[in-house]
Amino acid sequence: MTRDPLSIVPRFDGNTVCLVNYRDVRERQRFVAGTFGSEHWLWDTPDVFRFTAGSRELAGVELQMPYLSAYAEIHDLVPVLPAVRPGGLLADEERDFRHEMCTVLCRAPGDTLLVSLRDTDVLDKPLDACIGIAPDVAFLVQRGAVVGWSLTDPARYLTTPYTAPDPNPPSPATRRLLTECLDLITEPLIDEVRDRAPAAIARLRSADAALRAHPEDVHRANALLTFISDLMEDYGNSPASEAS
Repeated sequence: MTRDPLSIVPRFDGNTVCLVNYRDVRERQRFVAGTFGSEHWLWDTPDVFRFTAGSRELAGVELQMPYLSAYAEIHDLVPVLPAVRPGGLLADEERDFRHEMCTVLCRAPGDTLLVSLRDTDVLDKPLDACIGIAPDVAFLVQRGAVVGWSLTDPARYLTTPYTAPDPNPPSPATRRLLTECLDLITEPLIDEVRDRAPAAIARLRSADAALRAHPEDVHRANALLTFISDLMEDYGNSPASEAS
C-alpha cells in the first residue's frame, strides 16, 4: 500500500468499473503500452491493474462486474465493511501478471452499494480492512488477501465507455431503473427471462421502453440500456406468442 489513492472518478458502464483517464481506444493502447500489470488477452477478460514503470505505483484499474448474484444463495446478505482507509497500491516488481475477476455480486437495498466478492466463502468470515483506492471504490481485504471490491452509489457513476460520468447527481427515476436493470440481469429474475416467463419478459420490455423515453440523465439511461441490450435482442424483441 501507499498513502496516495487515485483521484480518478469511477466510470460504471455495466460491464466494468473503470478508474482510468483515457477517452478512446487509441489513448487506451498508449496507456497500456506505457504501463505494466494485468491485461485482457483475446477472449480472456480478468481484472486489469496497471502500474507506472519506475515508480511501480497504481496508474489505473478496470474491474469486471460479476452478475452471479448472492441473492440466489444468501438472502439480502452484504458483508459488513470496515471503515475505509484511503490508500494506493505499489507493485512489488515490474512484471505482468493475471488477476482473476470476482464471481459474486452482493447488492445493498436500493443498490446504494455494490460489493463484488471472489466467492461466497468470503461471507463466512469478517473482513479485515477496506482500502479506498479511489472515490467510492474500495478493495476488501481478508486475512492478508484482496477478496473483493465495493462501489458506493453506483448510479452516480453510470456512463458509457470512454466517457466521464455526469457530474450532476442522478435522478430518483434513474436510481430505480438501475435497480430494475440489475434485477433483470441477476438471479433469480434472469432465469425467468431465459425461460420466457411472460411477467419477466414484460418487465424487460417495460425497462427498455422507460430507458428510451427517459427525459433526464440521458447518458446514464444509455449506459443502462447496455445492461439489458443482449436480453432484449434474445428475448425482448420476440413476438408475443414466443414469450408466452
